[in-house]
Amino acid sequence: MKTFAELDIENNGQYIKLLSAVAKLSGLFSENAIPLVYYRAVENIFCKSFKAQDLSRSDTAFDARYKSIGIGIKTFTCPRNSKKEKVAEFNSVSKELNDLNGKGLALKLAEYRNERIDLANRTYDITSSLYHIVARRDSELVLFETDYDKIDLNNINSIVESDAGLQFEDGKNLYKYYYSKSTLFRKFTIPERAHHVPIDIIEDPYSLLLELFENNDLKSDKSKLKKGINYVVLPLYGIKRRQKFVFEKSGLNQWNAGGRKRNFGEVYIRIPKEIHNQFPGFFPERDKLFDLEIPTGEKLKTKICQDDSKALMTNPNKALSDWLLRKIFQLEEGEILTIDKMNKLGSDSVTIEKTDNSNYKIDISPIDSYEKFIN
Repeated sequence: MKTFAELDIENNGQYIKLLSAVAKLSGLFSENAIPLVYYRAVENIFCKSFKAQDLSRSDTAFDARYKSIGIGIKTFTCPRNSKKEKVAEFNSVSKELNDLNGKGLALKLAEYRNERIDLANRTYDITSSLYHIVARRDSELVLFETDYDKIDLNNINSIVESDAGLQFEDGKNLYKYYYSKSTLFRKFTIPERAHHVPIDIIEDPYSLLLELFENNDLKSDKSKLKKGINYVVLPLYGIKRRQKFVFEKSGLNQWNAGGRKRNFGEVYIRIPKEIHNQFPGFFPERDKLFDLEIPTGEKLKTKICQDDSKALMTNPNKALSDWLLRKIFQLEEGEILTIDKMNKLGSDSVTIEKTDNSNYKIDISPIDSYEKFIN
């Protein structure tokens, strides 16, 4: 495959032009000769320029999906030829990791890292992956791609322990895990084939912005996500004594309830009262069918049901369990979903986006997303 810099040049260079424009405005935020480009800006520019699917809000292993390729997008300062950068956080399983050391810790980190990559592959139908890097140096941006391989569990070597963390290699890449923040870093090296973009930082960006806004009738973006208006976050768990847990006989484990014989596909996503109280009218009225699009583009017939409109269910009911329990969480029929399983994969919530009263989208969300949303 051609590099994205090469693809961009063949298509009139919109990506490089936009990156350069943002980098030239670095004087708004810094006096440094190294261009300052916010990582979210790079992700947005990449998706806009290459018509890629933006995955950054879901906070999965990848930031974008280009065709069937998962893209990890990273931007960082790199004055030398290589740099270690964060590739994963493991706060939700830090207690378990704290009990390990040496090769045992390296293997568990590799296992968790690989499972989260597999989760993203399943969720978004990704068949291959790579990192797209924007390295920032004095007066230039350096663009290149490198592998997004899983860690080779069978080839972990060169383990070095220190007070700060654990370093190891797998025959392809060097990793370092920092104890204090439960973060895994990987070493990235600039290749000879990298594309260099010279950047002349504008001396007075403020005058340029004033001129731009005074002389142009700029339209505001009405499509931005607004809390409770066009998106909500739903938890896949409950809270008991300030601890998260998954209901064993309701919600996503409804199939396990007693009283009558039940199908393994009998599940629903619980809608807390707080959602209806704070954001009335976000969902259609009870029992009214609407389309719910999963990340792969498939649409599930869905409705809000049960007393107090507390349940989001699909028709057939099995469609939700096939997607969320079987494909995403990789559970066998008859296997109970637990909070430990969700912590291990790094997702315990879903985000629902609303297009209109008949069309919605659903995606998995990282640990604690519901708490951050509702509070």
